[in-house]
Parts: sequence; C-alpha cells; structure tokens
Amino acid sequence: MNDVIFLKGIRFYGYHGVLPAENEIGQIFVVDITLKVDLSVAGQSDDVKDTVHYGEVFEDVKTIVEGTPSHLIEHLAERIAKRINSHYNRVMETKVRITKENPPIPGHYDGFGIEIVRENN
Repeated sequence: MNDVIFLKGIRFYGYHGVLPAENEIGQIFVVDITLKVDLSVAGQSDDVKDTVHYGEVFEDVKTIVEGTPSHLIEHLAERIAKRINSHYNRVMETKVRITKENPPIPGHYDGFGIEIVRENN
C-alpha cells in the first residue's frame, strides 16, 4: 500500500538546540510529515472521519515544535512521531523530517536536518 498524507514545508519558530544561543534566540524549523494511511475508505466515502485530518496533525506538530525545547532535533522528531502514532490509529507509519535552515554553523548551505520513520504498532 502506497497511500500517504503529507504536510510539506510547515514552518515553526522554536528554541531547540544544544548551543545556548539556540535556546535563547531560537530559529525557524521546517518540518515535513508523511503519514502512511489506507485512503481507500475515505476515497469511497468522501467523509473526513475515514481519514486522518491533516489540520489536526498540523496543530499537534505546532504544539510540540513551539513548545518545550529539546536539545536534539532527533528528540523533537521522536516526540512528533510518538504523538501522531499514539493519537491517530489509521496511521501505519510516520515519517518526520526536520530541517534547520540557519543553524549557528559558519558556511553556505540550504540547511541541516534529520529524518526518522516510525511504524505505528
């Protein structure tokens, strides 16, 4: 099954990072979420109850990224995946990608980040 719901390029301001400046000044975090979901029932019924409401997922991610800081974006991604997998039983797998576009590292780049994939058991 290859059905997915995705939230691409959602941006939040947060205070995550190992360096004190990241915790004090903060920065924008770009988050991409991909949810593996069987969309066939919703495709037939045309009813939001038969899918995962991506507006609700957005609000969950926003609460986490704009909330309590994590030192590592790996930890932040785990928190997001755990929230999604524990609250949306239709989700079979959650992929979370987090990018820091402007980490405090000298150089020229588009960003640094991580991506995790967690199955919903």
